[in-house]
Amino acid sequence: MVNGWHKPRYCPETRIRWSLLIWGLWVALVAIAGVFGPVRAAAQKPSPQELKGATIQGRVFDSASKPVADAVVRLERTGARAPSQTQTDAAGAFKFSALSTGSYTLSAGKAGLRSRATAPLALSDGDRKHIDLVLEAPGAAAQPMGFSDAPNFTVAGVTDWTAVGGHGSDSILRTSEDLARETLALKGQSAGQHPSVDVKNDNRSESTLRTALATTPGSFAANHQLGEFYLRAGRYSDSLPLLEAAYRIDPANNENERELALAYENSGNLQQAREHIANLLKRQNDAELHRIAGELDEKLGKPLAAVQEYQQAASLDPSEQNYFAWGSELLLHRAVWQAAEVFRNGIKAHPQSARLQTALGTALFAGALYDEAARTLCAASDLDPANPEPYIFMGKVEIAAPAPLPCIEPKLARFVQQNPDSSVANYLYAMAIGKRQQLSASKADSPQVEALLTKAVSLDAKCSDGYLQLGILAASQHNYEKAIPLYTKAIDADPQLGEAHYRLGVAYDRLGERGKAAQEYQLHDEIEKRQAAAIEQERRDVKQFVVVQGQPAKSVTQ
Repeated sequence: MVNGWHKPRYCPETRIRWSLLIWGLWVALVAIAGVFGPVRAAAQKPSPQELKGATIQGRVFDSASKPVADAVVRLERTGARAPSQTQTDAAGAFKFSALSTGSYTLSAGKAGLRSRATAPLALSDGDRKHIDLVLEAPGAAAQPMGFSDAPNFTVAGVTDWTAVGGHGSDSILRTSEDLARETLALKGQSAGQHPSVDVKNDNRSESTLRTALATTPGSFAANHQLGEFYLRAGRYSDSLPLLEAAYRIDPANNENERELALAYENSGNLQQAREHIANLLKRQNDAELHRIAGELDEKLGKPLAAVQEYQQAASLDPSEQNYFAWGSELLLHRAVWQAAEVFRNGIKAHPQSARLQTALGTALFAGALYDEAARTLCAASDLDPANPEPYIFMGKVEIAAPAPLPCIEPKLARFVQQNPDSSVANYLYAMAIGKRQQLSASKADSPQVEALLTKAVSLDAKCSDGYLQLGILAASQHNYEKAIPLYTKAIDADPQLGEAHYRLGVAYDRLGERGKAAQEYQLHDEIEKRQAAAIEQERRDVKQFVVVQGQPAKSVTQ
């Protein structure tokens, strides 16, 4: 079992396998629809002189997320006598090239408006940074918060995450990234289920509503009611023309326009949905509308606008859902300390929220506070012992953390006791025991670990990581004949499991089958190369927030 337990591998049950394919589809949506697309399209190949230094480029927006032309962008290098300046083009874009190594701050201004200066940016030769700035009135106060714990930070821009920093090994960083995405799945509301549409059973029949529309085709009520009926039934393409007709008849009807926006969203027309939500916000400053606007902005590749909408929603209504949505957006874009602050404040207001506790644990883990993250996740499982999510999160944290986290193993034992037929529960508990066992010379727990892993793969034949760990266990006992078929089953369950190919190669090598070993090593290298490229692309497409502290920040460990 030595040299195997640190790998962050999980069985493929609900939200347990972190599929690069699923994430890639989401990233593709962002890239296609996003505000950054035009910037990439307009980007030119760097000149040889540009490649000798660092580059900062980006765009300047107003408070309505519209690009600002002819804004003055100011770049100051620490220790330099005078700043560099440039102006934005018609698309609001700017660029500074051939910058020498050093620390820089960036700001912009136009016609009495200015952006907040970024935190110091440390640049090295060859760095490429993308930072967007937002203009606001000087001294403009933040929106009045509807709760006592107002944030002490401002999201001032975004940057490409091309030189990602993190704590610990790459496996820890990958676990942190994956947990941030998994946190989004904890949201109670999913797309298409906004509270603006009541999904209770509708006693009206389709034929009755269609007859009413045929009788009075120009009636707002007839068009709206049939469109609403189809919307509740999930028949979005059928609902759209009816809700559009009702909107043309009465564009001031808020209920119909909300439902029209929802139909557009679920039909894939995000921009149209966002425009109708903007119309509604002009008529009513509603927290739910701001939250929906934030969801749409994130899907449209506008994270800066999204986080502002989420903050406004929490300001108007400090509900558990709004705290969670705001903090999750910060966490997704690597503002981990600020996310922790929001989650902590949310827990003060909603102390029984297991998902806020789980999300806080994720943020603390991202900040390398492993022990505190474990205690927070264990507390989340105590708040809702029947909920599998906190256990799954703590299991992933336990595998990736540098050392065993004491409170987690007993909680995973409870998870197995409550869910004896869960492949995930058996697998995670086995991994926790195996990690603790590494610290002692005793192998007394090895039979229990093997039994749990064997049960995990018997419950789920696609549990590739279970087969992998059983192979590692056999190899640690120098039983390579037993390890080889286990590694092979792991690969059959997941052909892209690079570690299984590598360890299979090692097993063949030990048995003198050099040709087979070389083939597996080559497959491992090819898989690792593809996955590394995919991870790098993810990090480029998921923008990192540039945060400015409004006042000295409280430590998240307090």
